[in-house]
Amino acid sequence: MPNHSQTHLDPRSPLVLDTRELPRRPGAMRTVRRVVPAPADLGLELIRVPDGADLTLDLRMESVSEGVLVSGTASAPTAGECGRCLRPISDSVVVPIQELYAYEHSTTDETTDEDEVGRLQGDLVDLEPALRDAVVLALPVTPLCRDDCPGLCPECGVHWDELPAGHSHEQVDPRWAALTQLHQKEE
Repeated sequence: MPNHSQTHLDPRSPLVLDTRELPRRPGAMRTVRRVVPAPADLGLELIRVPDGADLTLDLRMESVSEGVLVSGTASAPTAGECGRCLRPISDSVVVPIQELYAYEHSTTDETTDEDEVGRLQGDLVDLEPALRDAVVLALPVTPLCRDDCPGLCPECGVHWDELPAGHSHEQVDPRWAALTQLHQKEE
């Protein structure tokens, strides 16, 4: 769930939306299209949106009886490494966003927990928590360079793609070494 702690919002922040131009009557709508720099640490351990990368927001702000419903999509490039072979990978992610930001002193205050629904702070909406949740949940926990990536040889660490067919590391238990030598003599 988004963290909606009450902090002072900077209206100049790229992920803060100003609703002053949006009439407070249900049904009023305003579109927001902008490209903003991605916030820091937007992602997971193996894959993330690079800090400062272009994050494209295509949003609609709608007045509803309880507040402002923000819906639309966010798209951004991703970069990381394959979870099997550790090669660098890059891709992009497009995520849907839909979050209700309740007016102060609306009936939402009585019917929901504080962290269940976003809150408008004056006329400002902080989109970052909802965006962060949407992007992180859309990213794969184990990203792959390709679906059939064979990974690395666990013994030598070389990419399986680069090894000859039949590559193996035969480990002989020292207790059976004498029998292995006898088997080799017979061949």
